[in-house]
Amino acid sequence: MLQTSDERNKDLLINIDGELIHRDQAGVSPFDSLVQGGDGVWEGLRLYNGRIFKLVEHLNRLQDSAKALAFPVIPSQSELIEEIRKTLVANGMQDGVHIRLTLSRGKKITSGMDPRLNQSGPTLIVLPEWKAPVYDRSGLTFMTSSIRRFPPDCLDPKIHHNNLLQSILAKIEANAAGADSALMLDREGFIAEANGTHVFLVKNKTIYTSEADACPEGITRDTVIDLCKKEGIPLHVGRISTTDAYRADEMFCTGTMGELASVIQLDGRTIGNGQPGELTAALSTLYVKETAHSGYQIV
Repeated sequence: MLQTSDERNKDLLINIDGELIHRDQAGVSPFDSLVQGGDGVWEGLRLYNGRIFKLVEHLNRLQDSAKALAFPVIPSQSELIEEIRKTLVANGMQDGVHIRLTLSRGKKITSGMDPRLNQSGPTLIVLPEWKAPVYDRSGLTFMTSSIRRFPPDCLDPKIHHNNLLQSILAKIEANAAGADSALMLDREGFIAEANGTHVFLVKNKTIYTSEADACPEGITRDTVIDLCKKEGIPLHVGRISTTDAYRADEMFCTGTMGELASVIQLDGRTIGNGQPGELTAALSTLYVKETAHSGYQIV
C-alpha cells in the first residue's frame, strides 16, 4: 500500500509561522527542534465540505501534548484555527483534504538537546493536501511486527509527538513482508495498535479493541466507540491478543487519514471469510454519515 501523489498538490502553499510558502521553497531551520530531535507534536485533520471533523478534539490533543512536553508557549485554539483557515483559503480547498498540523518547540540558539536553548517560541506548520482516504477498501493485509509499543513508563503514548521511529521501523518490516501495515504489540504481547492506525476486532457481533495504554488516544477510535454505544453494538475495551485476531470474524483499523478499513489477513491467516465484514461496513457507513453532518465550519 503505497500512497500516490495528487497532481493538484504540485503548487501547494504551506503555512510556516503564518507565512504562506510554495512547497518547493518551504522549509524549517536546521536549528529547529523538529530537525534536532523530533521535538514536536502533530495532528492529522480531515476537511469535509468546508468542515473539519472533530477539530476541537484534535486541537485539545495537540495542546495537551505540548503541555506534557513543557512547551513554554502554546498557540491558542483561535490562533491555530485562523492559520488553518488562512491556508485552506489560499489553496482553494473545500473537500477531500487531509491536513498535517505540526507544532515544534521552535528554533534553538545553538545545536543541542537542552530545551533552554529554545528561545524564539514555537514553530507552527500547516500542511494541507488533496488526499482521499488512503486505505484499500477491498481489505488490507497485516503482519505482526517485532517492534513493541512503549508503555507510559518509557514514553507515554498520550503525547502525540513527532518521534515516529517505532512506527517507521514497524512499517519497514511490513514492507519487507509484503504486508500493507504492521500490527504492534505492547511489552506484554497484547495488541496495542498498527503502525499508523488503531485496531478493532469483531467476534460474534461484539466489537473488541485494546485499552489506550500503549497507543495514542485516537480521535477516530473514540468516534467508533461512541457510534457503538449510540447504536447499541456490543463493545469490549480491554486486552486482546494476536490469537483473538486470528480467530476473529472481522478485523478493521481506524484513523483520520484512512477512516475505517477492513483487515482481511494477519500473519498469513485469513480473517473471517477474507472479505470486508458486515459490522465493519455498517460502522463505515455510520462514520461517513457522522462526518457528513458534523464538524467545525472553517471555510
